[in-house]
Order: sequence, then C-alpha cells, then structure tokens
Amino acid sequence: MPNGVSNRRSLDRASINDKELYAVHAEVKTNMEGRKGDASALADRQFVEAYPDKDRRMLLRKMDLHIIPILISLYRLVPGAFLFMTKWYAKFELATRFSIFYVGSALSGAFSGLLAYAFAQMDGVGGLAGWRWIFIMEGLMTVIVGVLIPFILADTPQGVRWLKKDECRYLVARMTLQNGGSGAEEIGHHFSWKLLWAVVSDWQFYLFAFNYYSNNIPTYGLKFTMPQIMKNMGFSGNNAQLMTIPPYIAGAISAYVFGRLSDKFRRRSYFLVIPQFLVIIGYSILTPLAPKIKQNMGACYFAIVLANIGLYPISPGSSSWISNNLAGTAKRALGLGYIAMIGNLGGIVSSYIFIQSEAPAYPTGFGTSLAFAVMGIIAATTLDVIYMRINKKRDQMSEAEVREKYTEEELAALGDRSPLFRYTL
Repeated sequence: MPNGVSNRRSLDRASINDKELYAVHAEVKTNMEGRKGDASALADRQFVEAYPDKDRRMLLRKMDLHIIPILISLYRLVPGAFLFMTKWYAKFELATRFSIFYVGSALSGAFSGLLAYAFAQMDGVGGLAGWRWIFIMEGLMTVIVGVLIPFILADTPQGVRWLKKDECRYLVARMTLQNGGSGAEEIGHHFSWKLLWAVVSDWQFYLFAFNYYSNNIPTYGLKFTMPQIMKNMGFSGNNAQLMTIPPYIAGAISAYVFGRLSDKFRRRSYFLVIPQFLVIIGYSILTPLAPKIKQNMGACYFAIVLANIGLYPISPGSSSWISNNLAGTAKRALGLGYIAMIGNLGGIVSSYIFIQSEAPAYPTGFGTSLAFAVMGIIAATTLDVIYMRINKKRDQMSEAEVREKYTEEELAALGDRSPLFRYTL
C-alpha cells in the first residue's frame, strides 16, 4: 500500500511533463512559460502532493499555472511514510522497504506516459481538452488511494487486527531489542523545542540534507525534461512518451537491487557512492553529445538510462542511512522531515537549470546536474569517514565502563550520542 501511495503522488508530479506534449501551453498561459517552461512554473510541486483535481480543473480555467500549487497544499508524504516503516521493520530491512516505496516514483515516470497517452484520447469528451482529462483522471485515482489509507494502514503492530498475538509480540520485542531496551525508544518519543534544537544543530543532518539535495537536482531535472529530450531526439508526442518508459523501469529495478544489497551487506555508504558514480558517467556522456542529440541518439539514450539507474537508489539509500543513525521516534521523525525539507529545495533549483532556449544541448542543466552528483559523493564519503572515527572512539570504552558512568535513563536520553550507540556506515 505505501508503494501505491508513492506511485500516485509521483504520477501527479510527473503529469505536468506529459501535458507539455499535449498542448497545455496553448490553453493555459503563464508568464513563466516563456522563460523556463511548465516545469519551473510548477517547481513548488516538490511540496505539493495529491491535491483534488476537481478544484484544480476549475482553477486551470481561470488562473496562472504558476500560482496554483502554492495555494493548494504544503505537506510532504515521504518522510511520514519512511517513519511509518521504521516502526515495522528492523534496521537492516529498511533500505529494501524504502526502495520498494521509492520504486513508485520511478514507475510513475513510466506509467504516467502510458496513462497520459490513454487519457489524452478523451480529448473533446465533455467539451474538455485531452490534457484536462489527464489532470482529472489521475487526480481521481489519487483521491481513491487517499480514502483507502486510513482503513488499511496502522501506525504500529499493536494497531492491527490481522496479526496474531504471538506475531505482534514478536514484532514489538524485535524493535525494542534493536533500540537497546524499552527505555531507549521511549525517551525522545514526543516533540519538544529542545528536541527540535537537537535536530537543527546536529552536523549530520546537514550532510544528509545536502546529499539528498544534490540528488534531487539531477533527478527532478531529468524527470521534468525527459519528454522534451525525447522530442529533441526526433520522436513524436506519443512515441516520446513511450521512449521515457525504459529509463524509469531501469531506475526502479536499480533502486530495489541497491536497497537489497545495502541491507544484505549492512553498509549504506557504498550503495550511495556507486550509484552516484553511475550518474556522473551518464551525464559525462550526455553533456558533450547533447548538442547533436539526433546524430548521437543511441549514446544519449544509453546515458539517460544509466543516469536513471544511478539516480533512483540514492534517496531511499540516504533516508535509510539517516533512519539507522537516529535514536528516538521524535528525533527520527523531525530528522527525516528536516532533511526532506532542505533536500526538496533541489527540486526548485532543477526546474530553473533546464532552460528552453538552450535546448537540445542544455549545458546549464546537464552541467549543473553533473556537478551536484560529484558533490553528493563528497558528502556521502565525508559522512562515512566521520561515522567511522566516532565508532572507533566509542569502541575504546567498554560497555561495563559506560554503564558504570551512566544510568539507563541517561543513556536513553543521549540517544545516538550514547557511548553504546554505533553508527551504521
């Protein structure tokens, strides 16, 4: 079910790119289009999830496209979904589960093209253009999923009826032991201003946020621009939609594979750095060849597929890493949200770097994406080195010495700063 939610929110996000192929520009005029196109006009959609298309349908008749997302919604689904999964799955099961959830984002790129093509065939029905039907039908699907969520998902194992008592006790005991005993997770379970300060003043959040940010710029930039890139290769509207599907499928498979490997080997940093290297290779191929993209169609298409293979494992990998290295439900919740808040600013940046007048070369877009992929590797490597040094320092003190110095309550209150806590590398 969480994966279905992810798929729906990402379909809504991707849908505006599809509409660019179905003449949305001709009907909805906005002063942003001439400079940057619809993607930048909807840059705020990084903060917009499933808003009602019934209302959007009316708004699109009257209002500037740029202002709509700001007026509708400002909440974020992903951090809450990831926090939800930390209450159900053990530490080294999270990367796989986060990846499965995030696969919805990659698959949305594939399915949004197919759905856009199908719904566009309704052009003229009810006196509405095909692109309006894309909005309406995809929004309706999102609303249906949203209505089902409260009846299907439960916050914790104790809140469901379909688990046997022994199964429920096992899940609760497993999570309790993982968190170091009953007190370890209860301390810091509720929000406080002190806890918020602990988050915003913690160095690790900024490195994680930058890693997330540096991935979102090339990810959303490519997602916003891919249909147009396919048109630049010479494909028509419908064929351009179909040609976007394989890169997203490759990204979905890659996210799952890297998540599984990360859990299997109990190592996070390696499975962030390797995908980031693939992104660098992809953009290194694409950047010099894009000015003559029609003549270099095969190499450029391969580069796009390779970039997607590298891009999609990074966000779930980064989120599972920070989840592993935070103790306390409230701190974990604040941390995931804080990182997403900063990281998703990259989505806004990405909508401004692919400048329509620079097509098909997009030197600003591809060059900026390449630079941020390099910086993402630097951030991940820095985190790994710092965590390694902290763990080594804590290893110098035995558990007996630690327990002699601190009470159980003090250790629980320290959370991930406890001498007994070891950071996942």
